[in-house]
Parts: sequence; structure tokens; C-alpha cells
Amino acid sequence: MIRVLLADDQQIVRAGFRMILADEPDIDVIGEAADGRAAVDQARRLRPDIVVMDIRMPSVDGIAATRELMADPEPRVRVLMLTTFDADEHVVEALRAGASGFLLKDVTPEDFAAAIRTIAAGDALLAPSVTRRVLDKFRDRLPAASDDRGGLLRDLTERELEVLKLVARGLSNREIADRLTLAEPTVKTHVSHALLKLDLRDRAQAVVFAYEVGLVRPGATDG
Repeated sequence: MIRVLLADDQQIVRAGFRMILADEPDIDVIGEAADGRAAVDQARRLRPDIVVMDIRMPSVDGIAATRELMADPEPRVRVLMLTTFDADEHVVEALRAGASGFLLKDVTPEDFAAAIRTIAAGDALLAPSVTRRVLDKFRDRLPAASDDRGGLLRDLTERELEVLKLVARGLSNREIADRLTLAEPTVKTHVSHALLKLDLRDRAQAVVFAYEVGLVRPGATDG
């Protein structure tokens, strides 16, 4: 059973999402919060698997709440961020804060439930190519390449670095396997090792990291 906490300042939105998830046999809504402060408090008390978090909320917004949850010594909760804008500039900051992906609030019931299952399984909701389009759109807001974080790349093997570059450029495991003439499970292993060494939660975080350290720059092609 996937335990879900709903955090949105609009009661009607929370009620709608609760109704959608009530029909899913493997998903249980265990609580609701009307702002980020309550979301953090309830997440720490109820220990959900997923927090469905609105980006814009009063008092403490969804980004600040996500950052606080991810700062816990052993964060186990994953955050699915909600927005009403297709290319909201806050999405970049949400991913940077530790969100495992984001959805528009007008998502279909089927896609909403599927997104929760995807994140609960440990995967990023966003295809890296979608994340990349968001980052490209807001390239002027990205920080300069960080030499401090870039030093972490030295811990990667040559193959892991090669795979990370292709992940950051939006390729799936299958596409990377075809590009490098590797078995798909081998690619998955390289991705897992790279994420572990870089202390990243998922592929969406890997794309953000690659941009931040200058491994991939906005507008670059996958060659």
C-alpha cells in the first residue's frame, strides 16, 4: 500500500485528489495539509511514502517544505510537486530542492495515480528530456557551473560519466544502451552507481546536477 499525504491550500483540490485516489486499491490517503508548515509536520508524524505538494501555498510554500523534508537525516518520503503552469520557473527550484517530479493540476485521474506509483517505485516522474526542456527555457536563471560540486565527478568511472552525460541529455536507458552498445540492465546499473556516488535521488536530480556543474549546458545537443 502506498501511503499518500495531500498538501494544497485549496480544500476543493485536496477533496478532488482524495476522491480520485479512493478508487485505487494500492493507494491510501493518510492525511491532508493546507500549507507547507503543516505538510512538513504531518509528513514527519504520519511517515507517508509520497507527499503530493502544491508549489504555491501560504506561510511555507511547497519548495521550502520540500527542502525541509529532504534535509532530514534520513529522508524516506518522496515529493510529487503540483503546479498550474506548464513551464513554471519554480519547477527548476522544486527539482533542486529534492522533488522527484511534477505534474500539472489538470492531470487526468489515470495519470495522477500512475505518477504516484512511479515515484513510489523509486523512479523520477519526469522523463529527463522534459526536465531538460524546462531547464533550457529558464537557462538565464541557472547558476554558474559549480567547481565544488563538479569535483564529485572525479568519483565516477569513465563509463559512469559517459552514461550520466547521456541521461542529462534526455536519453532513456534503452537509448543509452543502443548508443553505447551495452545491455539495458548494464546501463541501469551504471545509472544507479552514478546516483549513489553523487548522492542524487533520481534521474531528474541528475539532470539538474549535470547542468549545475556544467557537464551539460542549456541548448547543447546530444551529438
